[in-house]
Amino acid sequence: MTALLTREERQTLLPDLDATGWKAAPDKDAIRKIWKFRSFSEAWGFMTRVALAAERANHHPDWSNRYNIVDVTLTTHDVNGLSAQDIDLAKRLDRIAPGAVIIEDHGAPILCLCEMRAQGR
Repeated sequence: MTALLTREERQTLLPDLDATGWKAAPDKDAIRKIWKFRSFSEAWGFMTRVALAAERANHHPDWSNRYNIVDVTLTTHDVNGLSAQDIDLAKRLDRIAPGAVIIEDHGAPILCLCEMRAQGR
């Protein structure tokens, strides 16, 4: 059975993930990361690879996609918080998208490519 991460496990595991861009979700016991890709195709390819990895692990992310932006939140729903499954999947996702830009400030507005083009950037 899946269990919540202990305090000791969190202290050991979460700093390494934080260093790669995974941040604590403000509204639940979860971690979140936002990737910005060069194109919609790259973002979609990443999501496809993540879907396959998640299906193999039987552990699925909460995510959204806006053109070249992919926003992923990981939590284990059956224990209502972070588990080792989330840590494992986060590490897999990091290996899938080594070239993407990581958005560290989750509170700042993030413009996708089409919005940047519309603003002449």
